[in-house]
Amino acid sequence: METSESPAGGYGRSKQQRLKAADIARLQRQLHNIRHKILVMSGKGGVGKTSVAVYLALGLAQRGYQVGLLDVDLHGPDIPRMLGVSGRFPMDAEDHLIPKRYNDNLKIVSIECLMSDRDAAVIWRGPLKHRYILQCMSEVNWGKLDFLIIDAPPGTGDEPMSVGQTIPGVQALIVTTPQEISLADVRKAINFCRKVKMPILGLVENMSGLICPHCGKEIPVFSQGGGQKTAGLMDIPLLASLPFDLRVMQGADCGQPWLAPPDESPFLQAVGYLLDEVEAHLSPWRDNATEEPTQPKTESERNLPESESNNF
Repeated sequence: METSESPAGGYGRSKQQRLKAADIARLQRQLHNIRHKILVMSGKGGVGKTSVAVYLALGLAQRGYQVGLLDVDLHGPDIPRMLGVSGRFPMDAEDHLIPKRYNDNLKIVSIECLMSDRDAAVIWRGPLKHRYILQCMSEVNWGKLDFLIIDAPPGTGDEPMSVGQTIPGVQALIVTTPQEISLADVRKAINFCRKVKMPILGLVENMSGLICPHCGKEIPVFSQGGGQKTAGLMDIPLLASLPFDLRVMQGADCGQPWLAPPDESPFLQAVGYLLDEVEAHLSPWRDNATEEPTQPKTESERNLPESESNNF
Protein backbone atom coordinates (compact mmCIF):
# COMPACT_ATOMS: atom_id res chain seq x y z
CA MET A 1 0.00 0.00 0.00
CA GLU A 2 1.67 3.17 -1.24
CA THR A 3 1.64 6.40 0.74
CA SER A 4 4.16 8.60 -1.08
CA GLU A 5 3.04 11.41 -3.37
CA SER A 6 3.85 11.58 -7.09
CA PRO A 7 6.38 14.11 -8.40
CA ALA A 8 5.16 17.53 -9.42
CA GLY A 9 6.62 17.65 -12.94
CA GLY A 10 4.72 17.17 -16.19
CA TYR A 11 5.27 13.40 -16.34
CA GLY A 12 4.38 13.18 -12.64
CA ARG A 13 1.06 14.88 -13.18
CA SER A 14 0.17 12.51 -16.02
CA LYS A 15 1.10 9.49 -13.92
CA GLN A 16 -0.83 10.90 -10.98
CA GLN A 17 -3.90 11.33 -13.17
CA ARG A 18 -3.65 7.73 -14.35
CA LEU A 19 -3.28 6.50 -10.76
CA LYS A 20 -6.28 8.57 -9.72
CA ALA A 21 -8.42 7.11 -12.50
CA ALA A 22 -7.39 3.58 -11.54
CA ASP A 23 -8.10 4.31 -7.88
CA ILE A 24 -11.57 5.57 -8.72
CA ALA A 25 -12.37 2.54 -10.86
CA ARG A 26 -11.21 0.12 -8.15
CA LEU A 27 -13.05 2.11 -5.51
CA GLN A 28 -16.30 1.97 -7.44
CA ARG A 29 -16.00 -1.79 -7.91
CA GLN A 30 -15.33 -2.30 -4.22
CA LEU A 31 -18.15 -0.03 -3.05
CA HIS A 32 -20.57 -1.95 -5.27
CA ASN A 33 -19.82 -5.06 -3.17
CA ILE A 34 -20.54 -3.39 0.20
CA ARG A 35 -24.18 -3.05 1.22
CA HIS A 36 -24.01 -0.66 4.15
CA LYS A 37 -21.28 1.56 5.56
CA ILE A 38 -21.35 2.88 9.12
CA LEU A 39 -18.89 5.47 10.43
CA VAL A 40 -18.57 5.21 14.21
CA MET A 41 -17.50 8.66 15.40
CA SER A 42 -17.64 10.98 18.38
CA GLY A 43 -17.03 14.61 19.13
CA LYS A 44 -14.81 13.76 22.09
CA GLY A 45 -12.19 11.18 22.99
CA GLY A 46 -12.56 8.74 25.86
CA VAL A 47 -16.20 7.86 25.24
CA GLY A 48 -15.55 4.23 24.26
CA LYS A 49 -16.12 4.75 20.56
CA THR A 50 -13.76 1.96 19.49
CA SER A 51 -15.40 -0.48 21.92
CA VAL A 52 -18.78 0.35 20.38
CA ALA A 53 -17.37 -0.21 16.88
CA VAL A 54 -15.81 -3.54 17.90
CA TYR A 55 -18.91 -4.93 19.58
CA LEU A 56 -21.16 -3.67 16.79
CA ALA A 57 -18.99 -5.54 14.27
CA LEU A 58 -18.79 -8.66 16.45
CA GLY A 59 -22.53 -8.69 17.03
CA LEU A 60 -23.42 -8.29 13.36
CA ALA A 61 -20.95 -11.03 12.44
CA GLN A 62 -22.46 -13.34 15.05
CA ARG A 63 -25.88 -12.74 13.53
CA GLY A 64 -24.56 -14.18 10.28
CA TYR A 65 -23.64 -11.08 8.29
CA GLN A 66 -20.41 -10.59 6.39
CA VAL A 67 -18.74 -7.66 8.16
CA GLY A 68 -15.63 -5.58 7.57
CA LEU A 69 -14.07 -3.49 10.36
CA LEU A 70 -11.87 -0.65 9.12
CA ASP A 71 -9.72 1.22 11.64
CA VAL A 72 -8.99 4.78 10.43
CA ASP A 73 -7.91 6.03 13.85
CA LEU A 74 -4.41 6.40 12.46
CA HIS A 75 -2.79 7.84 15.58
CA GLY A 76 -4.35 5.34 17.97
CA PRO A 77 -5.17 2.12 16.09
CA ASP A 78 -6.46 -0.09 18.91
CA ILE A 79 -8.73 -2.53 17.10
CA PRO A 80 -6.09 -5.25 16.42
CA ARG A 81 -5.09 -5.33 20.08
CA MET A 82 -8.68 -5.41 21.29
CA LEU A 83 -9.40 -8.40 19.05
CA GLY A 84 -6.10 -10.19 19.55
CA VAL A 85 -5.08 -9.77 15.90
CA SER A 86 -1.44 -9.31 14.90
CA GLY A 87 0.91 -9.78 11.97
CA ARG A 88 1.19 -8.25 8.53
CA PHE A 89 -1.45 -8.46 5.80
CA PRO A 90 -1.15 -11.13 3.11
CA MET A 91 -1.50 -10.09 -0.55
CA ASP A 92 -3.68 -11.52 -3.29
CA ALA A 93 -2.65 -12.25 -6.89
CA GLU A 94 -3.30 -8.61 -7.89
CA ASP A 95 -1.16 -7.24 -5.03
CA HIS A 96 -4.20 -6.10 -3.06
CA LEU A 97 -4.16 -6.45 0.70
CA ILE A 98 -6.22 -9.27 2.18
CA PRO A 99 -7.85 -8.22 5.48
CA LYS A 100 -7.01 -10.07 8.68
CA ARG A 101 -9.76 -12.50 9.67
CA TYR A 102 -11.14 -12.60 13.19
CA ASN A 103 -13.59 -15.34 12.23
CA ASP A 104 -15.45 -16.54 9.13
CA ASN A 105 -17.72 -13.48 9.14
CA LEU A 106 -15.45 -10.66 10.31
CA LYS A 107 -12.51 -9.07 8.47
CA ILE A 108 -10.24 -6.36 9.89
CA VAL A 109 -7.99 -3.69 8.39
CA SER A 110 -5.86 -1.40 10.55
CA ILE A 111 -2.69 0.56 9.92
CA GLU A 112 -1.10 -1.27 12.86
CA CYS A 113 -0.95 -4.38 10.66
CA LEU A 114 1.23 -2.44 8.20
CA MET A 115 3.78 -1.34 10.79
CA SER A 116 6.93 -3.25 11.74
CA ASP A 117 6.86 -1.59 15.18
CA ARG A 118 3.42 -1.56 16.78
CA ASP A 119 4.48 1.26 19.10
CA ALA A 120 5.75 3.59 16.35
CA ALA A 121 3.92 6.90 15.94
CA VAL A 122 2.12 7.75 12.69
CA ILE A 123 3.04 11.36 11.90
CA TRP A 124 0.92 12.30 8.88
CA ARG A 125 -0.79 15.42 7.61
CA GLY A 126 -4.20 15.49 5.97
CA PRO A 127 -3.26 14.56 2.36
CA LEU A 128 -1.53 11.34 3.42
CA LYS A 129 -4.47 10.43 5.64
CA HIS A 130 -6.87 10.94 2.76
CA ARG A 131 -4.69 8.83 0.46
CA TYR A 132 -4.50 6.04 3.03
CA ILE A 133 -8.29 5.94 3.48
CA LEU A 134 -8.75 5.85 -0.29
CA GLN A 135 -6.29 2.96 -0.51
CA CYS A 136 -8.09 1.10 2.28
CA MET A 137 -11.09 0.93 -0.02
CA SER A 138 -9.51 0.66 -3.48
CA GLU A 139 -6.47 -1.54 -2.69
CA VAL A 140 -7.92 -3.92 -0.12
CA ASN A 141 -9.70 -7.07 -1.22
CA TRP A 142 -12.75 -6.81 1.04
CA GLY A 143 -14.91 -9.10 -1.07
CA LYS A 144 -18.68 -8.92 -0.62
CA LEU A 145 -19.82 -7.36 2.66
CA ASP A 146 -23.19 -6.72 4.25
CA PHE A 147 -21.70 -4.12 6.61
CA LEU A 148 -18.51 -2.09 6.71
CA ILE A 149 -17.94 -0.59 10.16
CA ILE A 150 -15.42 2.27 10.17
CA ASP A 151 -13.84 3.40 13.43
CA ALA A 152 -12.75 7.05 13.23
CA PRO A 153 -10.70 9.08 15.70
CA PRO A 154 -12.56 11.57 17.90
CA GLY A 155 -13.47 14.95 16.49
CA THR A 156 -14.45 16.31 13.10
CA GLY A 157 -11.08 16.48 11.38
CA ASP A 158 -9.33 14.86 8.43
CA GLU A 159 -10.36 11.23 8.89
CA PRO A 160 -14.17 11.59 9.10
CA MET A 161 -14.05 14.21 6.35
CA SER A 162 -12.07 11.86 4.09
CA VAL A 163 -14.42 8.96 4.85
CA GLY A 164 -17.38 11.12 3.87
CA GLN A 165 -15.67 12.16 0.63
CA THR A 166 -14.36 8.70 -0.26
CA ILE A 167 -17.24 6.39 0.70
CA PRO A 168 -20.61 7.50 -0.71
CA GLY A 169 -23.61 6.43 1.32
CA VAL A 170 -21.76 6.14 4.62
CA GLN A 171 -23.92 6.87 7.67
CA ALA A 172 -22.72 8.15 11.02
CA LEU A 173 -23.27 6.39 14.32
CA ILE A 174 -22.28 8.93 16.97
CA VAL A 175 -21.09 7.83 20.40
CA THR A 176 -21.35 9.90 23.58
CA THR A 177 -21.32 9.54 27.33
CA PRO A 178 -24.13 11.01 29.44
CA GLN A 179 -22.39 14.05 30.95
CA GLU A 180 -22.75 17.53 29.48
CA ILE A 181 -19.04 18.04 28.74
CA SER A 182 -19.23 15.13 26.30
CA LEU A 183 -22.64 16.05 24.94
CA ALA A 184 -21.43 19.53 24.02
CA ASP A 185 -18.82 18.03 21.72
CA VAL A 186 -21.27 15.48 20.36
CA ARG A 187 -23.57 18.28 19.25
CA LYS A 188 -20.64 19.59 17.20
CA ALA A 189 -20.25 16.14 15.63
CA ILE A 190 -23.94 16.09 14.74
CA ASN A 191 -23.66 19.53 13.16
CA PHE A 192 -20.56 18.36 11.27
CA CYS A 193 -22.55 15.51 9.73
CA ARG A 194 -25.30 17.90 8.71
CA LYS A 195 -22.81 20.34 7.24
CA VAL A 196 -21.16 17.69 5.04
CA LYS A 197 -24.53 16.04 4.33
CA MET A 198 -23.63 12.72 5.96
CA PRO A 199 -26.79 10.87 7.09
CA ILE A 200 -26.93 10.13 10.83
CA LEU A 201 -27.96 6.62 11.75
CA GLY A 202 -28.35 7.57 15.40
CA LEU A 203 -26.76 8.24 18.76
CA VAL A 204 -25.34 5.67 21.19
CA GLU A 205 -24.95 6.60 24.84
CA ASN A 206 -21.99 4.63 26.15
CA MET A 207 -21.00 4.24 29.83
CA SER A 208 -24.57 5.06 30.83
CA GLY A 209 -23.89 3.47 34.21
CA LEU A 210 -21.33 1.27 35.95
CA ILE A 211 -22.39 -2.28 36.73
CA CYS A 212 -20.99 -3.00 40.19
CA PRO A 213 -18.98 -6.26 40.04
CA HIS A 214 -19.99 -7.08 43.65
CA CYS A 215 -23.71 -6.41 43.87
CA GLY A 216 -24.64 -6.09 40.18
CA LYS A 217 -26.40 -2.75 40.68
CA GLU A 218 -25.95 0.15 38.27
CA ILE A 219 -24.10 3.27 39.43
CA PRO A 220 -24.62 6.48 37.35
CA VAL A 221 -20.94 7.45 37.26
CA PHE A 222 -21.38 9.97 34.44
CA SER A 223 -24.93 11.11 35.27
CA GLN A 224 -27.97 9.76 33.42
CA GLY A 225 -30.30 10.68 30.59
CA GLY A 226 -27.97 12.96 28.68
CA GLY A 227 -28.07 10.87 25.52
CA GLN A 228 -31.85 10.79 25.42
CA LYS A 229 -32.04 14.53 26.03
CA THR A 230 -29.53 15.31 23.28
CA ALA A 231 -31.20 12.93 20.84
CA GLY A 232 -34.50 14.72 21.38
CA LEU A 233 -32.92 18.17 21.16
CA MET A 234 -31.04 17.37 17.93
CA ASP A 235 -33.90 15.32 16.44
CA ILE A 236 -31.96 12.07 15.94
CA PRO A 237 -32.77 8.59 17.28
CA LEU A 238 -31.12 7.23 20.42
CA LEU A 239 -30.23 3.70 19.33
CA ALA A 240 -29.06 2.31 22.69
CA SER A 241 -27.62 3.09 26.10
CA LEU A 242 -24.70 0.84 26.98
CA PRO A 243 -23.67 0.39 30.64
CA PHE A 244 -20.03 0.24 31.68
CA ASP A 245 -18.92 -3.33 32.33
CA LEU A 246 -15.43 -3.91 33.75
CA ARG A 247 -15.20 -7.23 31.92
CA VAL A 248 -15.37 -5.40 28.58
CA MET A 249 -12.30 -3.37 29.55
CA GLN A 250 -10.49 -6.45 30.82
CA GLY A 251 -11.26 -8.36 27.61
CA ALA A 252 -9.95 -5.49 25.47
CA ASP A 253 -6.68 -5.36 27.39
CA CYS A 254 -5.97 -9.04 26.75
CA GLY A 255 -7.32 -9.18 23.20
CA GLN A 256 -10.28 -11.40 24.10
CA PRO A 257 -13.65 -9.62 23.77
CA TRP A 258 -16.19 -10.32 26.49
CA LEU A 259 -18.70 -12.63 24.79
CA ALA A 260 -20.78 -14.18 27.57
CA PRO A 261 -24.47 -15.07 27.10
CA PRO A 262 -26.50 -11.82 27.20
CA ASP A 263 -28.34 -12.77 30.41
CA GLU A 264 -24.95 -12.67 32.18
CA SER A 265 -24.11 -9.16 31.01
CA PRO A 266 -26.33 -6.05 30.91
CA PHE A 267 -23.76 -4.57 28.52
CA LEU A 268 -24.23 -7.38 26.00
CA GLN A 269 -28.00 -7.17 26.41
CA ALA A 270 -27.78 -3.48 25.49
CA VAL A 271 -25.52 -4.31 22.53
CA GLY A 272 -28.26 -6.68 21.39
CA TYR A 273 -30.76 -3.80 21.44
CA LEU A 274 -28.29 -1.72 19.41
CA LEU A 275 -27.99 -4.51 16.84
CA ASP A 276 -31.78 -4.73 16.61
CA GLU A 277 -31.97 -1.00 15.88
CA VAL A 278 -29.24 -1.18 13.24
CA GLU A 279 -30.93 -4.12 11.57
CA ALA A 280 -34.25 -2.28 11.60
CA HIS A 281 -32.70 0.74 9.90
CA LEU A 282 -30.27 -1.00 7.55
CA SER A 283 -31.48 -4.54 6.87
CA PRO A 284 -29.49 -5.62 3.79
CA TRP A 285 -32.37 -7.54 2.26
CA ARG A 286 -34.54 -4.37 2.26
CA ASP A 287 -32.29 -2.27 0.02
CA ASN A 288 -32.62 -1.79 -3.71
CA ALA A 289 -29.52 -3.72 -4.75
CA THR A 290 -29.90 -5.98 -7.77
CA GLU A 291 -27.94 -8.90 -6.32
CA GLU A 292 -29.19 -11.21 -3.62
CA PRO A 293 -27.82 -10.11 -0.23
CA THR A 294 -26.48 -12.33 2.49
CA GLN A 295 -29.35 -13.52 4.65
CA PRO A 296 -28.84 -13.81 8.42
CA LYS A 297 -27.96 -17.39 9.31
CA THR A 298 -29.33 -19.62 11.97
CA GLU A 299 -27.08 -20.59 14.86
CA SER A 300 -26.25 -23.91 13.21
CA GLU A 301 -25.22 -22.13 9.99
CA ARG A 302 -23.05 -19.41 11.49
CA ASN A 303 -19.89 -21.56 11.58
CA LEU A 304 -18.54 -19.64 14.57
CA PRO A 305 -16.68 -21.06 17.55
CA GLU A 306 -19.03 -22.49 20.14
CA SER A 307 -17.79 -20.00 22.75
CA GLU A 308 -18.98 -17.15 20.52
CA SER A 309 -22.51 -18.33 19.76
CA ASN A 310 -25.71 -17.26 21.50
CA ASN A 311 -24.19 -13.95 22.63
CA PHE A 312 -26.29 -11.39 20.84
